[in-house]
Amino acid sequence: MRILIVEDEQALADALARGLRREGMAVDVAYDGDTGSEKASVTRYDVVVLDRDLPGRSGDELCAEIAGDVTRVIMLTASGTLRDKVTGLALGADDYLAKPFDFPELVARIRALGRRAVPATPPILAAAGVVLDPAKRTVVREGTAVDLTRKEFGVLEVLMAAGGAVVSSEELLERVWDENADPFTTTVRVTVMTLRKKLGEPGIIDTVVGSGYRVRTDTHAATAGV
Repeated sequence: MRILIVEDEQALADALARGLRREGMAVDVAYDGDTGSEKASVTRYDVVVLDRDLPGRSGDELCAEIAGDVTRVIMLTASGTLRDKVTGLALGADDYLAKPFDFPELVARIRALGRRAVPATPPILAAAGVVLDPAKRTVVREGTAVDLTRKEFGVLEVLMAAGGAVVSSEELLERVWDENADPFTTTVRVTVMTLRKKLGEPGIIDTVVGSGYRVRTDTHAATAGV
């Protein structure tokens, strides 16, 4: 899941980013509304965590600009009155959280918004004997737990959520890694290779030459190449 945090309190923004990365999310950070707008214009984020009181472009302006069918917005504010919540939701926000808040609640709300993608993503993903639980961050194959790194888990989650559709290396890089990732490295290829080894046989990840990767929805062996 790719997240953008737009928060002018740098210490808070950085702390949230660290925490969400520990949850396996790819996180970018902007400390003002103008930078947030620039980042949102070039990257498709699953969820934007947006402070309402920002320097430059206000949180209200940015929310109205980026809210839509793909990107979900959760607004953060020091004011949690009913009127403020109604106003924020009217601007296009999908959720509203008053400061101070508990970090686990923010994580739960982000995951809930992420499941409201188009088409909607089920809370538990399953394909070819593999069951992935994003909330618990567990992967089980035929009853056996599979220990994955954060990036391996993220790649598998994106592929399984695609429901058998092909996902390009570029999209995997965008959805699982943050803006600091080098687009010219073999990091996606290597991650898919190690993921295949950990999932074991029969393989469930196909390589579609010239297009990307997909998870099989049956139990036949997948293409061995990367």
